[in-house]
Amino acid sequence: HVAFYGINVYQSPGDIGQYTFEFDGDELFYVDLDKKETVWMLPEFGQLTSFDPQGGLQEIATGKYNLEI
Repeated sequence: HVAFYGINVYQSPGDIGQYTFEFDGDELFYVDLDKKETVWMLPEFGQLTSFDPQGGLQEIATGKYNLEI
């Protein structure tokens, strides 16, 4: 069994959110919302592939909209 999934967390009140991406239960990267960049847990992964941080930022914005925050 293999799973790919992204996790969105948004805390209210305030403007605090988090976007992480996991593979088979291990965190591969997260998006730094302040710097608007992808942070890889193992830098080698960032040499093999990429993730546009705008994808994570868009997911956070969608979550905020859906929760009417």
